[in-house]
Amino acid sequence: MLGMRRFRSPGLPSIGRCCINTPSKEILGTTRCCAEVECLRGKTPELVRKEIWTHVLAYNLIRTIMAQAATQNSLLPRTISFKGTLQTLEAFQPVIALIGNHNSATRISLYQQLLAAIVQHRVKDRPNRFEPRRHKRRHKHYVPLSVPRAEAKLQMLKGLSKN
Repeated sequence: MLGMRRFRSPGLPSIGRCCINTPSKEILGTTRCCAEVECLRGKTPELVRKEIWTHVLAYNLIRTIMAQAATQNSLLPRTISFKGTLQTLEAFQPVIALIGNHNSATRISLYQQLLAAIVQHRVKDRPNRFEPRRHKRRHKHYVPLSVPRAEAKLQMLKGLSKN
């Protein structure tokens, strides 16, 4: 996309050139398959839509694995840490890549070990604890770049702008 054209689509926020901030940080913020993703990188509505659905799919798959681990150990799924599950999945990734092509008995054994490791990351019961669902953005000390970079450089050379 060139310039600051805006696209309107039903079910999708208005997007500009760079990125859109999404309200569902739990889905996008904790899955970058899965680190922190605060803005989407797609430059067309179709790519943004695909990116959102990819993050939703990853989030649901992780929650499904957590539910399977909880069910096997007679626990409630909400007692298992989402972040702990992400860290466990990342730790098992090289092992899954190495052993993934072996026979099904080996894969089942590995999956059982993965579920057992996920269950180790429990969320403690914290009665009367609640946190606001807000985050505080730090103000950036620079004016956002609203013109092409080459044009901004020319303005700086001419002395029209400082930064």
